[in-house]
Amino acid sequence: MTTDRGQWSSKLGFIFAAAGSAIGLGNIWRFPYIAGENGGAAFVFTYLVCVIAIGLPVMLAELALGRATQRNPVGAIEAVRPGSVWKFVGILGVLTGVAILSYYAVIAGWTIGYMISSALGKPIDFGAFVSNPVAMIFYQALFLLLTIAVVSGGVEGGIERWAKILMPMLLILLVILIIRSLTLDGAMRGLEFYLKPDFSKLNYNVIISALGQAFFSLSLGMGTMMTYGSYLKKEDNAVSSGFQVAIFDTLIAFMAGLLIFPALFAVGKDPAAGPGLVFQILPDIFKALPLGNLFGALFFLLLAVAALTSTISLLEVPVAYFVDEKRWTRKKAVWTVGIATFVVGIPSALSLGASPFFSGIQIGFLNKTGFLDIMDFIWGNFSLAFGALLLSIFVGWIWGADRALAELRQGAGDFSWQGEGWKWLIKIVCPVVIFVILLNLFI
Repeated sequence: MTTDRGQWSSKLGFIFAAAGSAIGLGNIWRFPYIAGENGGAAFVFTYLVCVIAIGLPVMLAELALGRATQRNPVGAIEAVRPGSVWKFVGILGVLTGVAILSYYAVIAGWTIGYMISSALGKPIDFGAFVSNPVAMIFYQALFLLLTIAVVSGGVEGGIERWAKILMPMLLILLVILIIRSLTLDGAMRGLEFYLKPDFSKLNYNVIISALGQAFFSLSLGMGTMMTYGSYLKKEDNAVSSGFQVAIFDTLIAFMAGLLIFPALFAVGKDPAAGPGLVFQILPDIFKALPLGNLFGALFFLLLAVAALTSTISLLEVPVAYFVDEKRWTRKKAVWTVGIATFVVGIPSALSLGASPFFSGIQIGFLNKTGFLDIMDFIWGNFSLAFGALLLSIFVGWIWGADRALAELRQGAGDFSWQGEGWKWLIKIVCPVVIFVILLNLFI
């Protein structure tokens, strides 16, 4: 074990860092538009059930394996089953972290461009913005440099220190913007859409969308929580920490809806506007409000902070692998992975109009066009779910749910009857449900 590995200095530091990993564009960009497309409150209710019944058990499995072995995803599985093919589950997690970071940094970079334009009062034409190759690569590189700067500081001095600054900042910005949104004329119609369930809208598609969002939002299936769990001390209560991370993550997603839906209904916009909701419709809303430039800049600063807390964790997964397994120094690992990720991400940066080739590339049977969309499907949808499926099988059946439960009970003496329920979920329910998600991706 190298001295560059590190540990969390406090439980609060871990909760802020792990919640920061889970809280990202998935909560503030993806959650509201998925909720809008799937009937509002009925989706929100289903999402909460999915987080508790599926997301949290898989998160606890990752934390248990990480803390038990004190290793990255590859090393953790190798420590439990040396020389077995299961090692490739860990390798898949490391590769998934790099791949998602490569295109996530592109979208995260947009938040900086929009924040600057909002502050200056200069509206951005989304199509022209994303088809500008210089702007796309510049903002992608800038966001990766911010991520590299934090992760190179180490677990306690970099990730934990900045999580303690960024997470309270995120909450304060959200509260300010929610108050503004709720005071708009017509905001109550948005609240009704968001908070009053119409269960007639509940169908198979809504349930599958809620399951997929729970996995995307909680950073499951790529070893992030396993890596963060490996920095926990044995006396730390991993169970209560996991619950608090899930609550924090869900709270931020819920608050994002409280911000966005009242504002949408106040200006008569369609809540089912899809992925363009944040970058194409919200800027028009802010423009129409008093002090719109200020609130627009604050909103995109909020998005940038949320994205940064996630990119930090995405980079940490492969960095931990090179520090643990290859005995690299942290700085060498951070810069090598960071530069490689930037290069891998260039086609995604150019795939929304800047390059005809990367914008037009297709995988016909998936009905996906554009390099970024294809990357998101392969790594952000399929690979996350597939990794979570294999991990739940590995923890439940190969390592053994009893061993995992014994690890979770260290520092969590009151996790008794709940632990028996967790064993049933991780061995049976989670694998079956995740398999259904995977089937749905291709149907």
